[in-house]
Amino acid sequence: MKDAFGGLDAQSRASSILTVTKLRDIAFRKKLYDGGSVAIEECDDPMIQFARTMDKHARALRERYEKEFESVEKDAYAKIAKARFDMLGDRVYPDAAFTLRFTFGVMKGYEEAGRQIAPMTTMGSAFEVAGEHKQTEPYALPKSWLDHKAKIDLKTPFNFVTTHDIIGGNSGSPMFNRAGEVVGLIFDGNVHSLVWDFQFDEERGRAQLVHSSAIIEAAHEALRTTGRRTQLTGTRK
Repeated sequence: MKDAFGGLDAQSRASSILTVTKLRDIAFRKKLYDGGSVAIEECDDPMIQFARTMDKHARALRERYEKEFESVEKDAYAKIAKARFDMLGDRVYPDAAFTLRFTFGVMKGYEEAGRQIAPMTTMGSAFEVAGEHKQTEPYALPKSWLDHKAKIDLKTPFNFVTTHDIIGGNSGSPMFNRAGEVVGLIFDGNVHSLVWDFQFDEERGRAQLVHSSAIIEAAHEALRTTGRRTQLTGTRK
């Protein structure tokens, strides 16, 4: 804590670092990147120095955590899982990260603060939201998106939400439709899905996916830009 606060109160310490650091400058970060570990070691930027100071504490705490807690937990995990299965049988869900698991659901919007949230966005709506916020963070789109706006189909489905019961470890899982076609990939859940660690409730909890059409549309534009002739399989519909 002494190293973290540097003899100051929290607000003064944060201000002393954030008002002086040059890390917000892209050119400065690029110079550090190009210089590698030597440039970082020699850098006197207060944010770099703060991170370096805290790193030794973080590594020590991490090592202690792994030895005293994580190793014990891992050793006991299989035994606990077996005991729960012996007691609860097939009512126990398998671990999402290490077992093949299927879950069923539908694409469905939800209500948030009295406003109805649509179940799907389009690539065009990403530009609309960025424009509404005048390209300010965290809504700003990268220059590469803006440069290619006129060349992509803005009606292409982008992200969508469903009632599928997911948990940590499901990221990257494919979503299939009734025809067995991959229509999207899980990348997250909304904040209301956090309760699913303990109890499933589909009133507002939703799985979040990127639509396959968006992946294909982006890939086609990348191929057009590079001039490659590779043929992608799939449909934009």
